[in-house]
Amino acid sequence: MATMYRYKAIDATGKVRNDSIEADNLLDLEQRLSGMGMDLINYKEKSASLFDFKTKSVPRKELINFTFQMQQLTKSGVSILDGLGDLRDSLTNGRMKEVLSGLVDEIKGGKTFSGALSEFPEIFDTVYITLVQVGEETGRISEVLHDMAETLKWHDELIAHTKKIMIYPAIVTVVITAVVSYLMIFLVPELIPFIEEIGGTIPIHTRALIATSWFLGNYWYVVFGTPIILFIGIRILAKQKPQVRFFIDKIKLKLFIFGPIILKTNLARFSNYFAMMYSSGLTVLDSLKISELLMGNAVLTESIRDIRAKIADGGQISESFNSVGVYPPLVIRMIKVGENTGALDEALLNISYFYNREVKEAVDKMEASMTPVLTIIMGGIMLWIMSAVLGPIYDSLTTLKL
Repeated sequence: MATMYRYKAIDATGKVRNDSIEADNLLDLEQRLSGMGMDLINYKEKSASLFDFKTKSVPRKELINFTFQMQQLTKSGVSILDGLGDLRDSLTNGRMKEVLSGLVDEIKGGKTFSGALSEFPEIFDTVYITLVQVGEETGRISEVLHDMAETLKWHDELIAHTKKIMIYPAIVTVVITAVVSYLMIFLVPELIPFIEEIGGTIPIHTRALIATSWFLGNYWYVVFGTPIILFIGIRILAKQKPQVRFFIDKIKLKLFIFGPIILKTNLARFSNYFAMMYSSGLTVLDSLKISELLMGNAVLTESIRDIRAKIADGGQISESFNSVGVYPPLVIRMIKVGENTGALDEALLNISYFYNREVKEAVDKMEASMTPVLTIIMGGIMLWIMSAVLGPIYDSLTTLKL
């Protein structure tokens, strides 16, 4: 079992470096550091800590670059071991250099490229490792790496585009919450005595403002703490109880506006990876088994599991997809055409293209509509506060006799 070591080493330029790295033992530690161009000075085992937040993963950009560079090297006839060594030596420091050093050591120890990748599951997922293994067995490692690099780039663009919709609403929501909270907790209580001294009948919207201000002022921790506690509690329950996660994910697919986007995003990712795995030589059943891990929704994961069972029992692919009642007619039709023509991978890529385009269009439309919607909400809240405060004052002024 690998141990985390805190080390002090000197690199080729004479610079002393202090960092952490995983190794099986002291000899493995020295070999890994030597592979990174450093000589060990001293070390100590690093105990696990609740406050150690150093990530073991690497940025998606580095993974894409690594895949693309390995594809270019293998295409040029460079061996896997030499290619990994060249890439390792081209890096100055960081987690990716440690990973490459570890891959080189594993391959020198007799493992295949896919076997070495499996030692770093936090970086290379099941799909990545399986496709590399297929490439090794079929002699198409360069083509597989090329497809993997293109798919990773596509996936990165899809994630970045989808996240755009969350940035502006999140910022505006925080601003609105901060402004309204300040008005309700600090400003309105200062105006309430003045409103009550005016006398007369207090309008219902003013009474609602006073009640809201009182509640926020006295129970602000309940208002702000309850959503956080509920969110954390639901996430913990969803991790511990599969039926809770299934129920929550089922609700997500039925949400207004967001539900269709979640479904289309998952369908675009699923069909793209399925096409890549199938075209690389994996069977339909094996591709579906791996695809279960790609779905970010328990309902869709369960549907893939049911589809795989039906196909294993002799059912047609299109009929199996249709029987679960989850996938849109477009998916069924395209799979049926691909099944009948023997071009299932092309049909799946067409599905990915259509849903990828629809997701981008939906995100763009939603992003454009968020500004006026949030402006109206902010304006409505401010109008309520102003009318509730100034309304009684205006009414009292109109009753004065000159």
